[in-house]
Amino acid sequence: MQTSRSRASIAVIGDGGVPPGANGWLLAERLGLLIVEAGHRVVTGGLGGVMEAACRGARGAPAYRHGDTVGILPGHDASATNGFVDVAIPTGLGHARNLVVAHADAVVAIGGGAGTLSELAMAWIFGRLILGFRVEGWSGRLADQRVDPRIRYPSIPDDRVFGIDTAEEAIAILGARLPDYHAARRVESSPP
Repeated sequence: MQTSRSRASIAVIGDGGVPPGANGWLLAERLGLLIVEAGHRVVTGGLGGVMEAACRGARGAPAYRHGDTVGILPGHDASATNGFVDVAIPTGLGHARNLVVAHADAVVAIGGGAGTLSELAMAWIFGRLILGFRVEGWSGRLADQRVDPRIRYPSIPDDRVFGIDTAEEAIAILGARLPDYHAARRVESSPP
């Protein structure tokens, strides 16, 4: 159970090249705002496109506090981040930084290519709650299905990449399902 001092980190992943005003940008911007309004933090890969839009939206939330946007950067230079990241974490890991992004409490994908696919696969392996917008790209291809046939949590029989069409749906699912995933991960990681 999270305390008032501990807020969930929600990773927003997807197309790093989506331009401002495009559908993916607008979805990410709205999602970032609503994530912060729901009391969570936004985690991204810290660069442009969906990542920048989500951080920009988070910064526009009335409930925004400094530290609500975290960028896990692929390179060594913190200044390479988009201008809406509060906490820049340069890793020098290149695409391997996707492993760190996928460790968020939940992952929400908007479109995306191979990098997004790697984050989705790692989030699945790590047992995270995953949501995918039903748009072109890997989020749409995996929405409403499992990444692989394994049963991650017997206590969550409908476990899958939860397909969504709006940021409001994402927030509703996060609110309803995140406690189940936290509880299931605790049970799975408990020693016998």
